[in-house]
Amino acid sequence: MKILVTGGAGFIGSNFVFYMMEKHPDYDIVVLDKLTYAGNLETLESVMKNPHFKFVKADIADRDAVFDLFEQEKFDVVVNFAAESHVDRSIEDPGLFLTTNILGTQVLMDACRKYGIGRYHQVSTDEVYGDLPLDRTDLFFTEETPIHTSSPYSASKASADLLVQAYHRTFGLPVTISRCSNNYGPYHFPEKLIPLIISRALADESLPVYGTGENVRDWLYVEDHCAAINRILEDGREGEVYNIGGHNERTNLQVVKTILKQLGKPESLITFVTDRAGHDLRYAIDPAKMMNELGWQPTTTFDEGIRRTVEWYLDNESWWKSIISGDYQNYYERMYAER
Repeated sequence: MKILVTGGAGFIGSNFVFYMMEKHPDYDIVVLDKLTYAGNLETLESVMKNPHFKFVKADIADRDAVFDLFEQEKFDVVVNFAAESHVDRSIEDPGLFLTTNILGTQVLMDACRKYGIGRYHQVSTDEVYGDLPLDRTDLFFTEETPIHTSSPYSASKASADLLVQAYHRTFGLPVTISRCSNNYGPYHFPEKLIPLIISRALADESLPVYGTGENVRDWLYVEDHCAAINRILEDGREGEVYNIGGHNERTNLQVVKTILKQLGKPESLITFVTDRAGHDLRYAIDPAKMMNELGWQPTTTFDEGIRRTVEWYLDNESWWKSIISGDYQNYYERMYAER
């Protein structure tokens, strides 16, 4: 089995690479990543010398580069993690998100059609469903929930999902889609909420929290997400959407306070800032389809996952400090300048 993992130098993509190489050591895995600000080649350092692993620097929207790679490697499966994914950045520059998240997806699927890929899997997000009211804790996103996007980011991901479904119906491309809740864990890019709070709290800096911190997210430990995608690749039905959630709903303020308690830092570090434009109120996923059809369920509670995550950041300060300083962006040149 040869798998192409796009965006594999990012947070969830890299964790998926580690999970699959441990779970299926005989699989060949090729990572394609553009190494934008969120892609960090240092993350993959532990697998770079594995004979079953290969890294390629390229843009999924670069048709020639993608088709050349497919011609060379003859992939069996493609898992597309590659995406611009930060909501605030999408508000500043929507065009970049449309190019990568929609046109890049089209290029990948065109290559899959030409070279006869056995499965194309699109990694999406629960944000395509919009949000739920804070006072209706009985409501959850299911696979039948209508798409109702709030930001350029979520609109671009929803557009990609619709395109994937269209390629399945029109061309018969064997596809699956997963929509996950907020992930957290090792190698999470430091501008995201949980690693941002950890790094700033360790430095005793103020901790910015949007609005009143009452927005609710369903948190999923990244390894549980990787296990779910593996199950979809193994037994998921072609053309289907699968929601992946952790049943770990917390307000943003609760998340911040949990991290502060874990670190032994005071809540006085919390600073409330002007809310994000179009900020979704609540996300909550019903993963019943994954559980009933594929026998998957999350195994990591939020408290246990946060403990592991905080410990990882304490043990790997050089990784995230390199990102904060910007030095990680020179790693590719350092690795390959003499090759």
